[in-house]
Amino acid sequence: MLSKGEQAQTKWGGANDSIDQWLAERQDLLINYCKMAGLPPYEQERKELPDITAIREFCGQLVDYVSSGHFEIYGQLIKAARDNGASLSMDNLMEGLFPLISDTTDIALDFNDNYGEIESVERLEQFDRNLSALGEALELRMEFEDQLLNHLHEDKLLGQ
Repeated sequence: MLSKGEQAQTKWGGANDSIDQWLAERQDLLINYCKMAGLPPYEQERKELPDITAIREFCGQLVDYVSSGHFEIYGQLIKAARDNGASLSMDNLMEGLFPLISDTTDIALDFNDNYGEIESVERLEQFDRNLSALGEALELRMEFEDQLLNHLHEDKLLGQ
């Protein structure tokens, strides 16, 4: 998962400042997800469940990331595509991807609803299972976002 984030930064970084910032936020989110889940290269750091403060901070970061996509980045990408003469295939791609991205947003927001305001470790009995489901959703979301960015890049609709 981390390497995909790095690849995205390499491939589309520099296209525009908003995308650069968004990809950096995405990479930070992936790093913190891997720390939360105890995934490589952070598997040695997690011997037990993360502390409540770290979980809350991760949830805040998660909500910021999905929100910036929906309320800033996607709109900018759509506008740039339309301003630069996006093809019908681009419109079809966006129509197909946005509902799928929204599904992953629902999973992220559900995770935040369960853990963003957590006050007790007693509510963590399903944490690893829910974190795993979130990881799968994030991976899908990033694949969908990458498809969108790749199409924009190939159609030369991303400013350089």
